[in-house]
Amino acid sequence: MILQKVPSGISGLMLGLAALGNLLGTFSENMRYFLGTISGMILLILLLKLFLFPKITKEEFQNPVLGSVMATFPMGIMVLSTYLTPIFSNLAFYIWIFGLVIHSILILLFTKIHILKFDINNVFPSYFVIYVGIVIASVTAASFNLNSFGQVIFWFGFSIYLVLLPIVIYKQFITKETVEAIKPIAIIFAAPASLCLAGYFSVFPEKNILIVGFLGMLAFFNILYALIKMPKMLKLSFYPSFSAFTFPFVISAIAFNQMSNYLHGIGINIPLLEQVRIFLIFWATLMVSLVFIKYIQFFYKHLDFSTNTVKDI
Repeated sequence: MILQKVPSGISGLMLGLAALGNLLGTFSENMRYFLGTISGMILLILLLKLFLFPKITKEEFQNPVLGSVMATFPMGIMVLSTYLTPIFSNLAFYIWIFGLVIHSILILLFTKIHILKFDINNVFPSYFVIYVGIVIASVTAASFNLNSFGQVIFWFGFSIYLVLLPIVIYKQFITKETVEAIKPIAIIFAAPASLCLAGYFSVFPEKNILIVGFLGMLAFFNILYALIKMPKMLKLSFYPSFSAFTFPFVISAIAFNQMSNYLHGIGINIPLLEQVRIFLIFWATLMVSLVFIKYIQFFYKHLDFSTNTVKDI
């Protein structure tokens, strides 16, 4: 059956599409809802897979990479909930809570399965997704007037990020990854600092310039690292892990957009920052579009139209 073969990694694309919709919504409301609709369709497919084949999801969660990347699923739910707030505010809030609860459960389960039996060889950049990814609740909390709660989530995610960063860096640079399908997740490095920065801007009315500066510089160098890696990554054969090329750049564009507006508002103009902001919006849009097209080609290649099934992948 087709649903059984849908890779869990596509939830990263779902998240990237939803976040890109919010980013581009300032330019085109129609584009926002177009991207949100596609993201919502992927969400429905993943929900069907989860309810019809829970055993597959349980088995995938035992893998430290697949298990940690699964957090993009509740992250995407929380972002998509913001699309409903103007019309169905109560429903949107319950959907947001649903996503938050799922993410919290995933953190607990992942910690029990993979962290309590810690092995440095099983540490990957995708660990940022499961632990720091919950800061997406801070980014979206303002839509539900939950700034104080969003601040608590920010400090949790930010603290975990500072703990994880040296561990993941050590594993990433000391131990070379040889499995080609896993290599694309290195691009996730671009996400956590930018996510924390976006979360900080979203829920803190009064900004601390030192925190903004620290997260901004950290995000910049992580983005630079990811961009340097991209030429080699784009030469790889397609894997579902290509989803890692989407949200990290989208949230970086969102964070630098917010930072540019903030600094401009307090009278600080940095020409380079404006150029980086514009580039990231363009690059994020390009990467999401590319990965979306790659997924369409991927499914078309493996879909057996005569039997309505997916060939072995």
